[in-house]
Amino acid sequence: MTMHSFHAPDIAPDTLVVAAGRPERAPDAPVNPPIVLSSTFVGAGVPGPGERVYGRFSNPTWDPLEEAIAQLERADLPALVYASGMAAVASAMSLVPAGGVLVVPRHAYNGSLGLVGDLATRSNVEVRIADLEDTEGTIALFGGADMVWLESPTNPMLEVADLRALTAAARAAGAVTVVDNTFSTPLLQRPLELGADIVVHSATKFMGGHSDVILGAAVTSQVHLRERLHAHRTLHGAIAGPFEAWLTLRGLRTMALRVERSERNAAGIARRLLTHPAVSGVRYPGLPEDPGHHLAAEQMDGFGAIVGLRVTAGEEAAERVLNALRLWLPATSLGGVESLAERRRRHTGEPESVPADFIRLSVGIENLEDLWVDLSQALDTAL
Repeated sequence: MTMHSFHAPDIAPDTLVVAAGRPERAPDAPVNPPIVLSSTFVGAGVPGPGERVYGRFSNPTWDPLEEAIAQLERADLPALVYASGMAAVASAMSLVPAGGVLVVPRHAYNGSLGLVGDLATRSNVEVRIADLEDTEGTIALFGGADMVWLESPTNPMLEVADLRALTAAARAAGAVTVVDNTFSTPLLQRPLELGADIVVHSATKFMGGHSDVILGAAVTSQVHLRERLHAHRTLHGAIAGPFEAWLTLRGLRTMALRVERSERNAAGIARRLLTHPAVSGVRYPGLPEDPGHHLAAEQMDGFGAIVGLRVTAGEEAAERVLNALRLWLPATSLGGVESLAERRRRHTGEPESVPADFIRLSVGIENLEDLWVDLSQALDTAL
């Protein structure tokens, strides 16, 4: 499908989420791209560049979403959408050769760390664990590395990495740099502009935004990397369904409004948590007291909607807090319109350096006062 395109730097991201990926303007043309349900496409002779051929290679429903994500991330090439965020992560990590070296954060998405462990066992990959808040210490691990995997802010501990310094050092060391930008979204942070080679997303989260679709994305401006990612997606069959791609594009249209409201709520919640007697610590890059605040203010256009807190009385008290919630949902995932709370160490694969009393909050778009009343009364059960 031919799409109406924009030169992304010319318009603001909150306009781009609405305008990107629209069909070409013509009399009686739809304003939204249609869902194309076809497993194969008409062709003749030997398949050539740009031909769809078969539904595992390409689908017209993917195109507008891939174009929109690329424009938001300021990429020179269309993004690639996947069946899930983990499929995008797996595709990017497939670039690490057997016996290669992979540098990863000590705190990162649980699924990503699980795949890292699998690569270490199955492909003899050497894994080096980095504390991303220690920039110089992290750079010291880059010698001989094939890939540097970054998150900023990290999941779930909300540490902020100096992406510009780390990507520059990784490039000098000859390593491919991948940044998981799920927490920030391209509305708040664009790692390609900070020197990253590849950006991955769980589009399930803020892009989709309604906890009703599972989808991933990867984006790069380098032709050879995109070709390798596309080949991996095709051969491994990690393709997005047309309905899922269409729903994600639909969710993208309101992402700026949702992120703006959720971030405002998160800032309000974080400030109030600082003075609650049941809370022993708060992580949120938007707080001036947060260790990552200054760096986040330099490299981000906002501080996001994820807040971390520790419950003073420990793990059992944290569980009481979650059980006492009435408006907040005790559930995994993040980035939806609803507010979620989760004790991350309930997952066996979560690093032991994540405190057992740590609760991750994904702050939604509800009324701030209602959210605080519910969270405050739940925290009171821990006193």
